[in-house]
Amino acid sequence: MTEKTPYATRPAPDLEWLRSLRNIVLYLARTPTSAFGLLVLVVLVLAAVFCPLIATHDPYLQDLQNTLAPPGGAHYFGTDELGRDIFSRLLYGSRITLTIISLVTIVVGPIGLFVGTVAGYFGGRVDMVMMRLTDIFLSFPSLILSLAFVAALGPSLNNAIIAISLTAWPPIARLARAETMTIRKADYIAAARLQGASPARIIWRSVVPMCLPSVLIRLTLNMATVILTAAGLGFLGLGAQPPMPEWGAMIATGRRYMIDSWWLVTFPGLSILAVSLAFNLLGDGLRDALDPKQMNRR
Repeated sequence: MTEKTPYATRPAPDLEWLRSLRNIVLYLARTPTSAFGLLVLVVLVLAAVFCPLIATHDPYLQDLQNTLAPPGGAHYFGTDELGRDIFSRLLYGSRITLTIISLVTIVVGPIGLFVGTVAGYFGGRVDMVMMRLTDIFLSFPSLILSLAFVAALGPSLNNAIIAISLTAWPPIARLARAETMTIRKADYIAAARLQGASPARIIWRSVVPMCLPSVLIRLTLNMATVILTAAGLGFLGLGAQPPMPEWGAMIATGRRYMIDSWWLVTFPGLSILAVSLAFNLLGDGLRDALDPKQMNRR
């Protein structure tokens, strides 16, 4: 009799997932540009989590006797027009940036995947209706459309997140639709259909996993646009409201003094630049790491 392979020796799905994740992280760490992006994002997360321990001052505490102080030992990045420590405000502002990124990703990813996979799988009128709706959102610049939504909802951080989410899902839907249309006629999709699987099951179990790598890369690359849009809304007074230490709002309040007090806009601007660049570099690295050709070489 032929011995059957014991169940215990079969590769566990969880171990395969962890092994794939480890390989991706190792690939990113070996690439200088991707490693820089990953390092910046790790610093962002650590700053957001441990900012109460790292911050040297209360970010909301005003010291009117020490306004517009230049960078020095007492205040690493100087103080603003109200005497608040800019270094501490940047650290606490990383929490706002991370919150915006997380919530937008949670909202945009599922919406874009749902619209794109359903439209690409069914085609016909379903595809036409969903894609025409997507085209309406794509016809407006994301910042202009976000301004319109925030103006209608009212200026606040939560409304800014909603507005950004409503304008960021169309590119994800377009990408998911293109991926779905290339795989919907595959043999394994036809086999699942012949076995009686419902369209919802086929989309969820067979189509969505194939679209996830491309969608993940697109989401990572989109985060730079999300950060810039959130900073733009904060700069215009439509995002986070004072005294919240949002980086765009800090630039808006410091631009009146930037001729003599350059640090008011320099450090928040560099923070926005570094995080946006990090997401772009990390997205490029993920695109190479998830490329089947690169995976075969490894």
